[in-house]
Amino acid sequence: MNLIFLGPPGAGKGTQAKKILDLLKVPQISTGEIFRAAVKAGTELGKKAKTYMDKGDLVPDEVVVGIVAERLTEPDCKNGFLLDGFPRTIPQADALGKVLTKRGNKLDHVICLEVPDGELMKRLTGRRVCKKCGEEYHVMFKAPAKAGVCNKCGGEVYQRSDDNEESIGRRLTEYHKQTKPLIAYYGERGLVRAIDGLGAFDEVFDRIKAALR
Repeated sequence: MNLIFLGPPGAGKGTQAKKILDLLKVPQISTGEIFRAAVKAGTELGKKAKTYMDKGDLVPDEVVVGIVAERLTEPDCKNGFLLDGFPRTIPQADALGKVLTKRGNKLDHVICLEVPDGELMKRLTGRRVCKKCGEEYHVMFKAPAKAGVCNKCGGEVYQRSDDNEESIGRRLTEYHKQTKPLIAYYGERGLVRAIDGLGAFDEVFDRIKAALR
C-alpha cells in the first residue's frame, strides 16, 4: 500500500505513523532522512543536494524528487511505503505522480490528520523534553513525576525555545499555506482520507485503519 501522510505539527502524526508501519510492514520515508542517507552514501544526487544544504539554500525540486525516486526503488518499498513530509508543493506532487506512473505504480491513500489550531497550540506549548536523554513529556498528558526532572535518567526537563506561541503560530501558518493546496489536489483525485485527530491515540488509529480499508 502506497501512502502519503499529512498533518500539522502536534497532530500526533509521528505516533500514528509508527502504528501504521507496524500494521502494514512498509517503510516510512521522510525527506530529511533520505537526504542525509544520500549525502552519506555520496550518490550523484546526494552530492548535488549537499551543495545547496551547505549554503543553507532550498534543494531544487528536481533533486528532491530524484532522491525520493531513488529511495522508492529500494527492496523494502516492494510492498509499499509511507511518505512523510513529501510532497510539500503541487509541482512536487505532479513529479511524484510521474515517477509512480513510470514504475507502473500509484498512490492508494493520502491520510490527513485534522486537529483545530487551538488544540495544537495547547499540545505544542505544553511539550517538554529531557536535555540528557531526549525523553518527551507534556504538562497536560505526561508530566514527569517530579517537576523538571526526567523519570528515566534524572536529567533536566525543559521547554524547547521553539515551543512557544509565536514560533508555533508561524509553523501552523506555514503548514496551512503549504498543505491546503495539496489537500485540494489529492482530494480532486479521490485520494484524501480526512481523519479526526482528536481523542485517544488508539481511537485515532482505529479511524485511520477504517479509512485504509
